[in-house]
Amino acid sequence: MGNFRGGMGGFGGMNMQNLMRQAQKMQEDMVKAQEELENTTVEGVSGGGMVKVTMTCGGEIKSFKLAREAVDPDDIEMLEDLIIAAIKDASAKAKEIKDDKMGGFGNLGGLM
Repeated sequence: MGNFRGGMGGFGGMNMQNLMRQAQKMQEDMVKAQEELENTTVEGVSGGGMVKVTMTCGGEIKSFKLAREAVDPDDIEMLEDLIIAAIKDASAKAKEIKDDKMGGFGNLGGLM
């Protein structure tokens, strides 16, 4: 223990203050990216465009459009399926954008 001088100098020359600044910058960048995702919208469609859902990459549905021909009172199940398919389409697009944007942060998202 003759070479130990105390403090934080044993990190292979890494400056602890610099490391903290980098962590803070990464956290700020991650928050900014999450805010951008909350404002980014995607559109999911089904039934050849008869059903359209607009949602944010954060999962908030902003609008929902149905074409008249999608509404058949004798086949409500088909309309339900089209709605679910449009939401799934929008969700998949939002996930792809989110993965692209947040992928650079690796697993750090769960730590901060």
